[in-house]
This record gives sequence, C-alpha cells and structure tokens, in this order.
Amino acid sequence: MGKLKNFGFKHKAGILMPISALPNKYGIGSFGREAHKFVDFLYETGQKCWQVLPLNPTSYGDSPYQSPASGAGNPYFIDLDVLSSKGLLTKEELKGQRNNDKKVNYGRLFETRYEVLRTAFSRFKPNAEYRAFLRKNASWIEDYALFMALKVKNNYASFTLWNECERDYKQARESSSQYESEMAFWRWVQFEFDAQWKHLRDYAKKKGIVLIGDMPIYVAHDSADVWASREQFLLDESYNPTLVAGVPPDAFSETGQLWGNPIYNWEKMKNDGFEWWLDRIGRAFELYDIVRIDHFRGFAGYYTIPFGDETAVNGWWNEAPGQELFEAVNERFPSAKIIAEDLGVITDDVKKLLSDCDFPGMKMLPFAFFDENSDYIPRNYKSENCVVYTSSHDSDCARSWVNDLTGDARKLFNRERRKIKGENLVCSVIRLAFESKANLAVVQMQDYLYLNNEEGRMNMPSTPSGNWGWRMSPRYNTKALRDKISALTKETKRR
Repeated sequence: MGKLKNFGFKHKAGILMPISALPNKYGIGSFGREAHKFVDFLYETGQKCWQVLPLNPTSYGDSPYQSPASGAGNPYFIDLDVLSSKGLLTKEELKGQRNNDKKVNYGRLFETRYEVLRTAFSRFKPNAEYRAFLRKNASWIEDYALFMALKVKNNYASFTLWNECERDYKQARESSSQYESEMAFWRWVQFEFDAQWKHLRDYAKKKGIVLIGDMPIYVAHDSADVWASREQFLLDESYNPTLVAGVPPDAFSETGQLWGNPIYNWEKMKNDGFEWWLDRIGRAFELYDIVRIDHFRGFAGYYTIPFGDETAVNGWWNEAPGQELFEAVNERFPSAKIIAEDLGVITDDVKKLLSDCDFPGMKMLPFAFFDENSDYIPRNYKSENCVVYTSSHDSDCARSWVNDLTGDARKLFNRERRKIKGENLVCSVIRLAFESKANLAVVQMQDYLYLNNEEGRMNMPSTPSGNWGWRMSPRYNTKALRDKISALTKETKRR
C-alpha cells in the first residue's frame, strides 16, 4: 500500500508512560507541569518517542480500552493548576482536590472531580477559540455531549436502560434542546482537554519528541459510538449485542478472554466506504504523531462469542475486510504513521495484511525465550520495520518476567543477552532491545524504575478490577537515572 517506513527517523528509543501515572497532587496524572517535566526528562535522556495509553474517558472497570466515547478525551487529565492560572478555580478550591493516594482511585475521582470541573466551567467565557473548536469537532462532539447529558439524567445507567425516546438516537436528537445547559458543560470539558493536550504536544514537538497514541480496536457497548451509530454494530432490537468480542482459549487462559465489546457490522461499514473508521482514525491523527492500533489481527480475522456466554470457549473466527479498510485509510491519510499490535495467534491472513500495509509490528521480549526460533528474539528479526518492547501495560514488568524465567527459557535468555559487569537482568533486557535492528525500542517506565509486578504492573487482562492504578513516584527524576538511560541510549546509537 506504499506506507511510509521508519516514521521519519531511524533506530531510536522511546518510553511507554501513561498520563494517568504521572506524579500529581490531585490523585491522577494530568497535562500540566509534571507532563512537561517528563518531556524534559525524555529530551535529556536522548529519547525520541513518548508512548501513552488511550486518552479516552474511562468507565466501569477503569480501562481506557472500554471508553464511553472513542473520540473524546479523559476529563481527569485536565490539569487543575492550569484552570487556576486561567482564573477558573481558586486556591481554596484546589486544596479540596488534593489527595495522597498511592494508586489512582477512580471511584474517588468520579465522586469529586466533576464538581470542581463544573465550578471552573461556571466561570468560563466562550471565545473565538472555543467556537472554532466546536465547529471543527462537530462530527462527534454533539453526540458525545448529548450522550453524557443523558447519562447524567439517568444516573449513569447504561443507555439500554433509558426510556425509548432517549435510547433512540434520532428521537433524542430532536429533543436535545432541553439538555442544552448540561451539554454545554461536556463540550467545554472536551475543549479544555484539547487545549491542554495541544499545549503539551506543541511543547514536545519543540523538544523533538514524537507522541505515540493508542487506539483500541473496539468500543464499549455503553458508549456514544454505539448509541449514535447503532447501524454500524451487530445489535438486537433491545440495543444489546448479538455477538461480542474476545479471544479464544490459549496457553495463557483455558477459557479465553471475554471482552464483551459489540462486534462491528463490517458489511454495512464496507458499503459506507468505511466512513465511520475514517472519522475515528482521523481524530486519532489529530491527537498523536503515530498511532498504535490495538489488536490489529482483528482486521484480518476477528473472534466472536454469543452474547450472554460467560467464557470465550464457544466462539468462532470470522473474516474481516482489513485490506479494503486500510486501502481507504491510505487514500485518506497517505502519510499516516501506524504501529500494528500484531500479538497473539498470528495466522497467514494476519501476516499478509501486515505485509501489504507495511506497518511495523510489535516484538515483545517477554514472549521471546521459550523457543530458539521465536520471531520475538532480536537476532531473528527479519527487518528493522518493527518496534521492540521490554514489557507492556498488559504484561509482567521486565523485572518480574525475567526473574521468572526457568529451565531452558533461562538458559536461552542467558545465551542471547550480553553480560556487562554491573548490569542487572533488567538492564540486560533493555540492552537486548536497544541493540536489536528494530527501528524503535520502547521501554516501559516501570522497567527503568526496576519495579516488579506488585509495585508497577498496569493491567492483568480479564480481571475486572484492581487495574490501571499505578502511579509513579515524584522522586523518579534523579541524575543517576537520567545518566543511566542517556548512556545506554548513546552507547547503542539510538540517540
């Protein structure tokens, strides 16, 4: 398809660091001072890329991969000190938001954050920038604002439980004027999110830092996307999915993974010229320089499970029109830069789609040392057109997975790594990534901080609670750490 390789740079390094985990005195990371300081940290250590997790709002379960609006941003990332600097909050109001929770407490945020955001909104005066933002984002922001207004009216119940005139999108739009004051708040939330993110992105650009975003393949059932575009999904007359997404049983799970997301009506999408997808991908490229598309294999073949099943055992595979979709993406966005999350069971159809698209795939070192011929071992990489990771938000931290290697896997790891005096095993993992031919090597921040799973794991797939809460200590930014990262990046010619 003629996509661009190498993202405009070669043989560079980056760090995976969620916005939510940045230090902050208000309970969750934001786009404020600490985010800008992290950009400085990246610059000073010779990094080229900052990869973040999805910036979408979170809902039940706190996962950014189960969002109530795929085009919207997380209100929690709006920096309160920035609002204060704009005269929208007082110092006393800021004091009321302070907390010292060691992990992100999403329940507490839900109960307290919107109150202070509403206070800030009450003092906001619309201006030309605001009106321009609304015009530019009209294709999604009006649906989002009305959906959220109706969520508030219905005490955040699923839209399938609303009355019929609210569940039905067309009827709800016709009566939307009665919710105007509430809709105005949600429009402003997205305007402020966008303004603060743009300021951070511009700062990163000045420092030469490229921002990598993450786009989930699926959307949540209880979302503005499904409510406003139900014809794009396989739903029954009660607005419930007929089939849901997941992955089949494998070596990691005897019952597979039941994600529960509704399945796309691919035939309808194809007949529409994939406009729904093109709008969504276009929004992603407004936010990020490079987009990592989650579960890329689902664009070649996707796994479906009957709605109501409690496991993924009784599902089956289906063919997806990924080739046609990405031809349309390439035509609409000819210079788009995409990373394909090609993990899992990679069949020939997935390999062909990845090859045809020419997107770099992912090489996960935690998967590498169980087979000498593994495609994840750096010496087996066939091309530089890939991105290697020491760990990810869904995997063990490097300190945990490497310490858990035993038997033949440990022997293979020891044969593959370079033994440098004074370097621990996690440093060996990072060095393996950096010395590989992969065009980009990404290290999860927890690995640089030498954290184990108990201290730093972000998510345990298929567990409904207890995830997404890791927060980084504000004392991370030491000269010793900066020097260590900088030296390794320079030594391996990644800066």
